[in-house]
Amino acid sequence: MSDSPLPTTGSSASLERTLSRHPRPLGGDTARNVGPAVFGLSNQILNNQDGAIQQRAIGKKPDWLRARMAGGEAYLNLKSIITENKLHTVCQEASCPNMGECWSRGTATIMILGDTCTRSCGFCNVKTGKPASVDLDEPRRVAESLARIGLKHVVITSVDRDDLADGGAAIWAETIERVRAACPQMTIEVLVGDFKGVERDIQTVCDARPEIISHNMETVRRMHPAVRPQAKYERSLRVLRQFHSTGLVTKTGIMVGIGEHDHEVAEVIHEVADWSNAEVLTIGQYLQPTRNHLPIDRWVHPDLFASFKSTALAVGFKVCESGPLVRSSYRADEQASLVLNRTRSE
Repeated sequence: MSDSPLPTTGSSASLERTLSRHPRPLGGDTARNVGPAVFGLSNQILNNQDGAIQQRAIGKKPDWLRARMAGGEAYLNLKSIITENKLHTVCQEASCPNMGECWSRGTATIMILGDTCTRSCGFCNVKTGKPASVDLDEPRRVAESLARIGLKHVVITSVDRDDLADGGAAIWAETIERVRAACPQMTIEVLVGDFKGVERDIQTVCDARPEIISHNMETVRRMHPAVRPQAKYERSLRVLRQFHSTGLVTKTGIMVGIGEHDHEVAEVIHEVADWSNAEVLTIGQYLQPTRNHLPIDRWVHPDLFASFKSTALAVGFKVCESGPLVRSSYRADEQASLVLNRTRSE
């Protein structure tokens, strides 16, 4: 694959939507505070020279990256409930390729604390900017909506809210507590940010006692400055360690195909196991959501995903979901059933 960017064309409406969601350069204004980068993307990322939109071309997706189309009665019913209650889902905001499959099965990942993130990670399609004020009624609406859907397992996530004194921890705790009261037979999984590493705020969420608590590493150590410029690799490891120390089932996830090497994937798997004894790991193919995001470096073959899974199970993870279309919440209900049953039997 050539390093030379290739000119592309696109509708003005599509470009305006992209720029409205991601108006800042990758890394945002706070990227200057993370120190010198150890991974350069100057010859790979979007190049707006002379007003011409350019990007690297990686070619057609391989056959193993085929996602199910959206549709069906269950899909439409879930969409109606989400729209009626003015809820956000990471499925929609992050352009998840599995939305059709998951919604048709009656599962979705609810996103709380609004739809605008204070961070600007190079891989994420969630809108970046200044968030609106906190919606204090959101925990109630989430709980009532989930009671109507009638799930056995739910995943709840959020945008990062670095603008809030507690990072949104109090809303997180209230949401978990209300959902448990409204849906006592449902298991709750939460996917949270790092809360800037503030142990008090992390503990606020842990004390609400979700069955599974997750925080994604996202990528290997070397690539953090480019992929997660407002996060820190060691800080995320400490977050996972605190989760596990409270007795909660702990989960994390990474992407591949974004520029890492195979041996670095093995290293992050080992480091997470050593630091936290986390029980669940997800590994999936990175897909570039827009031209303003980091480019795809390679299509990772399913056989290599199988190898990563073998490594994870060998170092102590109880469950590893590893495959091209895997995302943090992909088949989370099945993962929860496996890991919670194993944990209770030990």
